[in-house]
Amino acid sequence: MVIEPRMRGFICLTAHPVGCEQNVKNQIAYVKSKGEIEGPKRVLVIGASTGFGLASRITSAFGSNASTIGVFFEKPPMEGKTASPGWYNSAAFEKEAHKSGLYAKSINGDAFSKEVKQQTIDMIKSDLGQVDLIIYSLASPVRLHPETGVLHRSTLKPIGSKFTNKTVDFHTGKVSEVSIEPANEDDITNTVVVMGGEDWAMWIDALKEADVLAENVTTIAYSYIGPEVTEAVYRKGTIGRAKDHLEATAFEISDALQDIQGKAYVSVNKALVTQASSAIPVIPLYISLLYKIMKAEGIHEGCIEQIQRLYADRLYTGNTVPTDDKGRIRIDDWEMRSDVQERIAKLWDESTTETLVELGDLAGYKQDFLNLFGFGFGGVDYLADVDEMVQVPSIK
Repeated sequence: MVIEPRMRGFICLTAHPVGCEQNVKNQIAYVKSKGEIEGPKRVLVIGASTGFGLASRITSAFGSNASTIGVFFEKPPMEGKTASPGWYNSAAFEKEAHKSGLYAKSINGDAFSKEVKQQTIDMIKSDLGQVDLIIYSLASPVRLHPETGVLHRSTLKPIGSKFTNKTVDFHTGKVSEVSIEPANEDDITNTVVVMGGEDWAMWIDALKEADVLAENVTTIAYSYIGPEVTEAVYRKGTIGRAKDHLEATAFEISDALQDIQGKAYVSVNKALVTQASSAIPVIPLYISLLYKIMKAEGIHEGCIEQIQRLYADRLYTGNTVPTDDKGRIRIDDWEMRSDVQERIAKLWDESTTETLVELGDLAGYKQDFLNLFGFGFGGVDYLADVDEMVQVPSIK
């Protein structure tokens, strides 16, 4: 079938298997071009199929020759209907890893569940023995709690008062004003349950109890802080409360791992185009302005550049991992430079539907959004018939 992008609001309903494969190959080539990292050798990535999780799996495997197990929840293909992009990404990753003689297996299921945790433990025990790095990179809007059976839904809301600011429809380029009503206590609680640190801690507890954590094990979860212009709806809103909980959980996990000299960190990463961020009001406008500035300064990074730098310049230098005064690794340092943020604040006030074409990088935003689904890559014939029924080799 010929596969074209079909948009519905802030999501794309189709994914291109060849384009997704090209995306993975491009990221592998980048990691290889940067040289070997004396890093982890047995890696578990929870949330491994897209974004920072996929980049972590690629960097582990092709930067440090690591064996990897990836856990994700993706939609397989059906005849005449494409899989989700994360499925095709994972299929391409395994294919390339196996070609390079690297161990790579995947588990498709609800990472919040006890069953998937046990399945993962069984695979580690039988194939790897133990793991020395666990990446926690889940990005789900809902969580079925494994103990209570309650389905929790996260919300994106300010706390305390209504939020009103500019946003942009990245499909049309129209800049408009958006208002979001404040959260109630249930909104806050549910968002923390879904996006906070409880499940990360549950994973580490289960892995430790099963004796599949190596001495000096490291675990990393990803977070975001962002600028003043987005903080009311992001860092000081419901998601911010969840991120606060996630960051506090890192200290609790580190305490629990003391007997095996393990350590937990939160890495604060930069703003990037993801399926999740595209649906957050204000963020697309901010990213459009940010991209324009960072590209002009030569400091723009995508997921793979961010994670390769995290591994090479922060985690595996042979020295103490540098953190801020709250114990967080800051790989958002270039985004949060004072000169970058001052220019964004100025451009924010000047941004309108008419001026954003010049002030921002809306074209770059759209390109990155299409890339998420395997579209818009050079060297791919998007008019050719392709087989949508691509399988992940290790998933039967």
